[in-house]
Order: sequence, then structure tokens, then C-alpha cells
Amino acid sequence: MRGLRADCRQHCERKNQIASLCFCGRRRKLVFPLTRGGAYGILIVVLSLKSVSCSFVPFFLCHDYYTLQGGTVGFFLSRSRWPLRAIIALSLALLFALSSTIFAFANVALTRLSTDPYTNSTSQHATEVEPDTYSFGSTIVSASQVGRFNNGGASNIGFATSTNGGASWTSGFLPGTTTFASPPGTYDRLSDASVAYDPKDNVWLISYLGLVGSNPSVAPTAPAVLVSRSTDGGLTWGNPVQVNSAGGTQNQDKNWTVCDVTSTSPFYGHCYTEWDDNGNGNLVQMSTSSDGGLTWSTRQSTANNATVIGGQPLVQPNGTVVVPIENANETSLLAFTSTNGGGSWSSTITVTSINHHTDAGSIRSGSLPTAEIDGAGTVYVVWSDCRFERSCKANDLVMTTSTNGTSWTAVVRIPADARGSGVDHFIPGLAVDKSTSGSTAHLGLAYYYYPVSSCSSSTCQLDVGFLSSTNGGSTWTAKTQLAGPMTLTWLANTSQGFMVGDYISTSFANGAAHPVFVVANPNSGSVFDEAMYSPSSGLALVAGINSSKGDKAIANAPPSTSHAKRYQ
Repeated sequence: MRGLRADCRQHCERKNQIASLCFCGRRRKLVFPLTRGGAYGILIVVLSLKSVSCSFVPFFLCHDYYTLQGGTVGFFLSRSRWPLRAIIALSLALLFALSSTIFAFANVALTRLSTDPYTNSTSQHATEVEPDTYSFGSTIVSASQVGRFNNGGASNIGFATSTNGGASWTSGFLPGTTTFASPPGTYDRLSDASVAYDPKDNVWLISYLGLVGSNPSVAPTAPAVLVSRSTDGGLTWGNPVQVNSAGGTQNQDKNWTVCDVTSTSPFYGHCYTEWDDNGNGNLVQMSTSSDGGLTWSTRQSTANNATVIGGQPLVQPNGTVVVPIENANETSLLAFTSTNGGGSWSSTITVTSINHHTDAGSIRSGSLPTAEIDGAGTVYVVWSDCRFERSCKANDLVMTTSTNGTSWTAVVRIPADARGSGVDHFIPGLAVDKSTSGSTAHLGLAYYYYPVSSCSSSTCQLDVGFLSSTNGGSTWTAKTQLAGPMTLTWLANTSQGFMVGDYISTSFANGAAHPVFVVANPNSGSVFDEAMYSPSSGLALVAGINSSKGDKAIANAPPSTSHAKRYQ
């Protein structure tokens, strides 16, 4: 075996060939990408041949390949002039001989966390969408919408809690929330669950929107941002506590909650909830609690009254709050901070533009960021973006980082697949192991993807992928397929498209990554089978060596976008 720069690889990426037979210089290289569900490799057979031109012959699907162990490929060299037929026969034999090893690790055992128990005729059953998770020690809490309405919200918020690092789970549904809950509450629907933990007060929190609108034909309004509290490790939950009640033209959207978990922080135990006021142009709002979520401060905006969507506040060990967030039109990534425990909030700064490919098949998706923080306080933000793809034909997952919330690194592509592969990546959920940091930070990233970006609602195949890094994102493992393929019509249908959720989530516990995501099975008539799943006992991280170093963004014009209320 010898190393060879993959000149045929660039041709395949550039031309998006189904496969390539490349005649370059003095050697004939037959390139076979070997891939399925996260395993990568290339078999190259090389012959001596005096030739000066390159041509391409379709052979194997090339959309999912990546170089073997990063950067270079291996090849077999022969000085005899084998016939092309012999090359193909040898390659096929090796392909099938290797396939069981190459593909084996894509088979991941999954645990179903919960099931939609509701039967009200106004929403879709059995459906669960849009999970968030948070972990502390060996406890992981997940929350999601249950019984999705077509035009906004769900019958209730469900939870699933593991107190032993994902070995087993206890599930249930929040009490006192909607008219469908047990005991019933006053709201007609709920949406946008977010999970946090306050170790100072030993309180778990799930924040969400309370929606009003009993008529399923009329879109609801959002008069309240709420939290439910658990003081027994996330196993049982109390009735809702109001964070903010709308007045006037307020119509609240896209809440997110985080707590300061560092005992040496001057603001240890402070919890922060962010949302936007869609009734006032998506004006950003922040509220703070210092008593375990029992009471919340009067809402505040940033110093520049920013209009936004999809923030994910994070707290550094020194107590500084950093909020990565998109502008209201979803064309720029912004950030703002607080250094006084939520007493005031800075103006937003622009981190970078966002170029987002509209995902095919009428799936509900977008460029909303996922953000996490390592043990030293470095903030990592990931979103889906097409800046590295010609003509913006698909989304990659991209990342930027910051140590202070004001200065950010250049955007880099996460090498889930090769550039030009035609694979479309979207709705990412990032986790960072807070016991790690810097150049040894452990990152886990779950996401949905289409193996072929150009598809329709009847042909798109939806998969769930995962990849990880043990060096702060410098290099990554090959992707693992966790679930799929799923047909889009198996998903809850909403006014914004087929829905798995506007976000997905991953958390670390005991060193293992625990993504929680939607898996859908074929419908039984009008009855869905869409629920929350997680890899049984989590995913152990290994070192990866795939890198996107040297990848340059392409000057694509950002696609036109218009903001819509995310809970609808």
C-alpha cells in the first residue's frame, strides 16, 4: 500500500459524479467509494498507463464517500496492464469482502423513551416532536411536544428522565398545563420545550410556551412563557410557574432556559430564560430567576432592542452569559452577553452571515443554531449552512467558537460528508462534555440528513446521523447512521411542513453522548407512530481524523428567507 493524493476525489466532488474511472498521467485509477450509514472508505486500483486525459464512467454511488482515514487514500499498484474488466471484478470482490466490516458499526441499538397517550381529535396522534435534553452528573432529562397540532403547539409536554446515565428511563407528562393534562390546566396547547438544571437549589426546569386557541382551524397565540419545576431529580413535576405573561401586542415565541451551574461563579444558581416577542417584530426578551425558578424578573431587551429568533443562552464559569441567536430574518448569526447576572444585556454583535439551502420535500426545517459550552467556557455554535457548496445545493453543518461572546473564530465546515456529495444536513443538536475543554474538548453532534438533497416529499429519505470529536472540533469521526430511512409522510404534518422539530438535542453523561431524536415508523391509517428515541446506554466517543482544513467558502448569494413564528 502507498499513499496518493486523491486527485480523482476532487473530480468526483466537483462533478458530483456517480463514480469515477479516472485516467490521469501515467496511472489508471479506478475509484470506488465504500459507504453506508456512516462508514467511509475508498478502494483505488491503479495501473500503469500512458495517458494524458481524464474521463469519467458511472459505476457506484459517490454521494457519501470520504477519504480513508482523512487526507489521503490507499491504492494497490501493479505494473502490468490489466484489462478494465479484471480491475472491476477485483474491486467488486474486495468491496463485498470488506462490506461487513465497513458497515457493521452503523447498527445502533435504540431505546424508545415515551409514547403519545392522548386521543383528542384536534391534534395528531401518536406524535412526539422537538426534543431538548440537559444532563448533570448521571441524570439526563429530555422534554418534547406530545400530540402535535397542525397549526401550532401540542397537547402537552412530555418528559423522559434517566438517573443512571441512560441505562433506563422514566417517562411522563407535565401536570396542570393544558386541558388535556392530568390534572388539567388552563392552556389549550404547549410548545417549545427547553430543559435546564439549577444545582444550587437542586431544581430541574422545563420551560415552554403556553398557547391559547382551542379551535384547530385557527392558529393559537402565545400569552405566556412558563416553567415546570422538579425537586426530585426530574421524576415528578409541579404545576406551571409563569415567567412572563403577555400584554398588549405581545405574542411570545422560541423560549430557551439555562442556569449557572458553577459554584464559584458570583451568580451561581441564577437561571436565565430567553424568548422573542413576535408581536413586536421578534424583540428579544430576557428574564432571570435567583430562587430556583419560583419567581422571575421583569423582562428586558438588549441595549439595542435587537429583533431575533432561536437563542440558546449559555453561562461561562465566571458567570458571563453568552447568547448566540439569529436575527429575525434568519440571515445572520448574532450574539449578546451579560456580565452582571442578568441585570442588563449588551447590544448584539454580528458573528457571521447565514446561507441556508431550503431543504427539499416540504420538511419543516431552518438554520436555527445549536450551542454548547465546554468546561473552560468556550462557546461552540453549530448550524446548517450552504456556504461551502456550489450554487447552495445542500447544507453542511458549520461551526464557530468564542471564549468571550464578542470575538468569534472563522466559520468551519464539519466533515460529515465530502463537499459536493449531495448530502443535505439540517437540524443539528450539539453536546459538549463539560468535564473537557480546549484542545481535548469532547463534542457530540446529532442531526437529520437526506442522503440525496434533490428529492420530493414522496422520495426524500430522512436519516439521523451522529459524529463526534475529541479535540475541540479539529477533527471528527466518520458519521454513524442512528436511524432511518424514514418517509416524510410518517411525520406529523404542520402548516410549515412535515415535522421532526425545529431542534434536536444531545447531552453527555458519564463520558458518553446521549442524543435524543425523532424516529417515525409507517402510519397505520391516520394513526402515526412518531416518538422519541435514544441510543441504548449512549455512544462512546472515539478519536476521529476527518478534517475540513483548507475548505473555502463559495460566494453563494444567501437564499431569501422570511421569518415565521416557530411554534406554528
